[in-house]
Amino acid sequence: MSEQTSGQDSPLTSKRVLLLFAHPSQSRSEVNIALYKAAKKVQGITCVDLYSEYPKYDIDIEREQQRLLDHDVIIFQFPLYWYSTPSILKEWQDLVLEYGFAYGHEGTAIQGKQFFCAITAGGKEDAYQTDGYNHYTIRELLHPIEQTAALTGMNYWAPFVLFGSRTALEEGRVQEHVTSWKQLLEALVAGRVDENLATSLPQISGNLEAVIKGALS
Repeated sequence: MSEQTSGQDSPLTSKRVLLLFAHPSQSRSEVNIALYKAAKKVQGITCVDLYSEYPKYDIDIEREQQRLLDHDVIIFQFPLYWYSTPSILKEWQDLVLEYGFAYGHEGTAIQGKQFFCAITAGGKEDAYQTDGYNHYTIRELLHPIEQTAALTGMNYWAPFVLFGSRTALEEGRVQEHVTSWKQLLEALVAGRVDENLATSLPQISGNLEAVIKGALS
């Protein structure tokens, strides 16, 4: 199944979270698949594997728009490919976030929703700096997505990032990141995220304790 919804009708669920996952080479994934599997175990998260759902890119626009309407928090999960998203996620944006629905005079359907990216980047963190190999911070490289959120009226949060993903497994960093990811998702569902802080930080990862309000249970 490419979609899994857990516990959305529970009275304890204060936020409905939609996770849109895009990875074109899942058999080679060492981090993203682990993150996606962990997300599917968290109650209150609707998980959609876009490549599995739409192998021929025949995106059901009305279905995807309804998914947006039905949720409070939207997450794009993907590996950073050439400083951007995998192609199906760009196709999804081009088709689903259409004029009159997501933007324009009458396009107010997703205004006020929370939105952020959960990504993996192959390079080390110091490569994503002004004086680093990639010349820009990770948040700067995501500016087109941030501007998309601004145009559609969504509240954009800093990304949740794992740097150095190519060596994360051999260095034993994957499980810690997956644990932090699960904690963040559980806090999102419970409404225990400091939204102002999540908006202003360079990244959520590395600042998780400050972003999550209240003790984790």
